[in-house]
Amino acid sequence: MTATLPVASQTEPFYPSADGEPVAETYDHLYALLTTLEVLKQYLAGRQATVLANQFLYYSQGFPKLRVAPDVMVIFDVSPGGRDNYKIWEEGQVPSVIFEMTSPGTKEQDEVFKKTLYEQLGVKEYWLFDPKGEWLQEQLRGYRLHRGTYEPIEDNRSEPLQLRLQVEGQLIGFYREDTGEKLLLPEELTQALQQEVLARQQAEERAEQEKQRAEQERQRAEQERQRAEQAEAQVQQLKERLRSLGVDPDAIE
Repeated sequence: MTATLPVASQTEPFYPSADGEPVAETYDHLYALLTTLEVLKQYLAGRQATVLANQFLYYSQGFPKLRVAPDVMVIFDVSPGGRDNYKIWEEGQVPSVIFEMTSPGTKEQDEVFKKTLYEQLGVKEYWLFDPKGEWLQEQLRGYRLHRGTYEPIEDNRSEPLQLRLQVEGQLIGFYREDTGEKLLLPEELTQALQQEVLARQQAEERAEQEKQRAEQERQRAEQERQRAEQAEAQVQQLKERLRSLGVDPDAIE
């Protein structure tokens, strides 16, 4: 259920898309945010879903001050692609999963205000990730909505995403539940692509070397055949010469 307030007037107010505030508190928080965004975008590519980062989520039509900017939010059953902001009443869908890159400075807001708000809005899962491990000893803490109330997620599984989450240094690692395959980070994708290209080049070089060796073997075999034919021709010539001299070459041991 979407918790929204009544429309204030017939004239739709202006809903800003930015407030001039920094995207993240530190580089580690920003990097965790961006990698989470990119990994999930790649994972959900081709599906009716969108992944947004640090963009205003408006949840009460007519009240532009009632907004929040989740670090990363995943919304299903909507058109793919980016938005300047996200209005629940226009899209018709509440985010299914929200990630907040938390710190001691945002602890109270993340653990109290946002948790309560997302719970009331009906966000199925809410994840807190502390890249520096400054106040969350486990670094990653998830909540799942059950009968309108958030309950801790014990196994670090995301049901809406069908992924297993794992702390990997200052980043979240994502693993498919069906195959166990890790969703690669952008730099890991680049490295994997480079390795694939290198492996293909090496395979092509090996194939070319095998082709050259096979050609060399064919040429050697052809040379041996020609030498054998020449030797046989010389033998026949010698026999003919002996016969012309009245000698039976077959009688010679």
